[in-house]
Amino acid sequence: MYFGETAINLDAKGRLAIPMRYRKAIQEQCNGRLVLTYSAFDSGALYLYPEQEWERVRDEVTGLSTFNPGHRSLQRKLVGSASAVEPDGNGRIQLPQTLRQVTGLEKRIVLLGMGSRFEIWNETMLNQKRIEEERSLDEAASEEMTHLVL
Repeated sequence: MYFGETAINLDAKGRLAIPMRYRKAIQEQCNGRLVLTYSAFDSGALYLYPEQEWERVRDEVTGLSTFNPGHRSLQRKLVGSASAVEPDGNGRIQLPQTLRQVTGLEKRIVLLGMGSRFEIWNETMLNQKRIEEERSLDEAASEEMTHLVL
């Protein structure tokens, strides 16, 4: 279970250093084999999955009927753009240039632990997203959310 927020600087080669607190868990869970792809829902973010969790997501997405244009779009976005990555000896993973460009990932990024995966955000875009979400939280609350005790 991954959780927490870490601000990180990408190096000049577009590599992200995985925080020390996650390295052992990643090694134990998936032997360092990770999959990086676009976020299914947010244009400024990437998803980083342990290999086994990725395989579950991939199978669900590719199992959708290709007769539906929305399904095909999701399949292209998640499966067609996915890249296998493994940390190097210093715990860094290479973020492919195409994924960085499309999502606007530059020097300052944020890694969010989201349970079974990570989200990688451009720091500025994440801060803007948070402001927008805070303004609309009352309107966006679902029936399930109204029963939460936080």
